[in-house]
Amino acid sequence: MFHPTASPRHAAGTSTPDQPPSWAPAAPTIALLTALGVLMVGQMYTVLALLHPMATSLGTTPGQATWTATAFGFAYAAGFLLAGPLSDRYGARAVITAGLVAATAATVAVSVAPNLTWAVALRTVQGLTAAAFAPSALSYVVHHIAPQRRGTALTCITSGMLAAAVIMQIGAQAVAAGLGWRAVFWLSAALMALSLIPVRRVLRPTLRHDTGGGLRQAFAAMPRLLRRPRLVALYLSTVALMSAFVAVYTAVAIAGPPSIAGNSSAILALRASALPALVAIPLLSVVFQRLAAPLRAVLAFALAAVAVAAGSLLGGHTVALAIALLLFVAAVAAAAPAVVETINASAPHARGAAVALYGCSMFIGASLGPQLTGALTGLGFGNILRVVAAALLLGIVLALPALRHQRNT
Repeated sequence: MFHPTASPRHAAGTSTPDQPPSWAPAAPTIALLTALGVLMVGQMYTVLALLHPMATSLGTTPGQATWTATAFGFAYAAGFLLAGPLSDRYGARAVITAGLVAATAATVAVSVAPNLTWAVALRTVQGLTAAAFAPSALSYVVHHIAPQRRGTALTCITSGMLAAAVIMQIGAQAVAAGLGWRAVFWLSAALMALSLIPVRRVLRPTLRHDTGGGLRQAFAAMPRLLRRPRLVALYLSTVALMSAFVAVYTAVAIAGPPSIAGNSSAILALRASALPALVAIPLLSVVFQRLAAPLRAVLAFALAAVAVAAGSLLGGHTVALAIALLLFVAAVAAAAPAVVETINASAPHARGAAVALYGCSMFIGASLGPQLTGALTGLGFGNILRVVAAALLLGIVLALPALRHQRNT
């Protein structure tokens, strides 16, 4: 996915092994792409804080309203498969720009959905258009950010995408309380439209280049990657990680915890309790880099499983549960870039395809999370978290082949 010695092309010219490129300024690029990651990926999670008001308005139940999250997630996953190769072919800035325009229109459309059927259909379109951002942003980092800054950029951007689950739920809950759930989508659309200005000013265009087989060659790399068992296992571990991540937040929204069920202020505080972890993990990225990426992934999965298992026993203790959630989110934020780096090392010559498949895996998992919680709601908050902990243990098993391979090389 990422190749540290890749020779990017950009508006300033073409680099060669003997003539390093003029790299884009890292700080404004990272800030912009991280903020956009929160906004665009956060569209997946806004509805988790809106399930009750949406259900009331659309004439359905909160459990059925989870399909607005699942539909977005599956469409987002499918969109990754298109956006990764398109970004490689036409340039990241062009794809990000087109995606923002389309996502703005789709987000406005969601705000006027008259019933659940229309809401699910329009969320599908929104997910497909929003998917243009993330793989293009990661591709832009590869082509335009200096190698010594790429690790930091990757951690910040992926942490922003994970932070979206918390930040956008908090924002959506606050906006909906004052203006109604439809205003959440109006405001999101306005921010998308306004973001086109810094995108055009900060990001550099990438020169279109002929890859021989064009898009056909880019898409052909995907089945080749899927014939590699270790990579498939890593993609499946990503599904387990993200399904666990979203399942926990869906459980908070619709299944308990017993000590704060029905208390919107307490639920808001519980969601916000994970924010310090999402700030700390990028700051500690230099320390984490001392460990090999496969080892970091396995350790992070293990911490996530332990934190969720502990949380399943702490539903009656709000502060202790908040601490468990903080550790869980920190573990997920550490695991995601570690898995990305491991995939990168395994597929250095198929960056666009590898990014696309990784993102697809993320949002297949994110799509399954709400349905997992919805199916288990009758078991109660604690038992939902125990199932999630078991899914994370499966993630460890799936990541182990990469760790063993790294130790043998």
